[in-house]
Amino acid sequence: MTERGAPTLSARWAAMVDDATQQRRDLHRRPELRFEEEETAARVRATLTELGIAHRACAGTGTVARLAADAPGRSVALRADLDAMPIEETTGVAWSSQQPGVMHACGHDGHTAALLLAARWLAAHEEQLPGPVTLLFQPGEEGGHGARAMIEDGALEGVDVVFGWHNWPAIRQGRAACPDGPVMSANGTFRVELTGAGGHASQPEATRDPVLAAAAVTMALQQVVSRRMPPHRAAVLAVTWLDADGAETVTPETAALGGSIRVPDTAARDELFTLIEEIAAGTAAAYGVTAATTVTPRYAATVNHPGPAAQLRAALAEELGPRVGESDLPLPVLASEDFSYYLAEVPGAFALIGGGDGAEHDEPCHSPRYDFNDHLLPIAARTLLRVAGAPLPA
Repeated sequence: MTERGAPTLSARWAAMVDDATQQRRDLHRRPELRFEEEETAARVRATLTELGIAHRACAGTGTVARLAADAPGRSVALRADLDAMPIEETTGVAWSSQQPGVMHACGHDGHTAALLLAARWLAAHEEQLPGPVTLLFQPGEEGGHGARAMIEDGALEGVDVVFGWHNWPAIRQGRAACPDGPVMSANGTFRVELTGAGGHASQPEATRDPVLAAAAVTMALQQVVSRRMPPHRAAVLAVTWLDADGAETVTPETAALGGSIRVPDTAARDELFTLIEEIAAGTAAAYGVTAATTVTPRYAATVNHPGPAAQLRAALAEELGPRVGESDLPLPVLASEDFSYYLAEVPGAFALIGGGDGAEHDEPCHSPRYDFNDHLLPIAARTLLRVAGAPLPA
């Protein structure tokens, strides 16, 4: 029986969700780029201090917090990412970014708010936790290898299993994806520098035109996936920029182009890198210029471990119902995640939780019109509480 005047458990949880929603929107107003998350880190640490949760700085603007450190059971880590992106927001929502040219275009504000919501409940029920729970508030996910930096700073010490998630507008609200094996792809970038012989545009025979060669290399690379990769193997090769410093009557000495690749596994990434170098060199030679190719591996594929993936799927099904996995989204998705670093160190799983609602939350991540779907905050938090073995809100 509830003491007269004391809020019920459901009322307490509803109040926590309301606070998390406001916190998410406050975070959205003040986005910060990778490894610049000073204000975000201060907000996270202030909340943890308020809750009485022991924590320390990790990887600069990251934070590691620990509850029930002496509990005898399995040690579980839960992760959220902090950083925003260099995009000018055009959502028009009341909580739009107040930082020109920076916005939370990938929902990391929601991931952080959901983990802080879970932290509030965990702090209130710490004595009931079966094992230690580590909270990972990670900087620098957007291309900064922040997970690697967290690991190097000891974030996974004593951790037996790690769980994470990402909102995904391309999946309908009420659905989620958490397969055994790859859930997100490996990625990398490439740059091709072409060197020829510049000269006057009226004397093409006296030049070796790197602009023409760059155009040919671009066309050749865009056909690699369709003609050099098996058709059943998902891959993306995109030339995303081309630069040549010529003028109306001047053929330049050099030109450069570059882009990115997405592949379902690390072996395919290495194969595609080899093809890029071979094709760039061969095409350049046909136009009388030379090619110097630089390839840069970025994130490895995010590969779930079967046991933790089954546990995370079960938790999602408890929250969203038995049809949770019904989605026509092909897996692995060809986006990438540095959660792959954690999964290379300890067992764990990563889920994509659908946020598409047929309305304003259908915009894809990295769009200037994207905004996190706040409906996901209690769903994600309760899912994290389930895999941590915590008692659940009524």
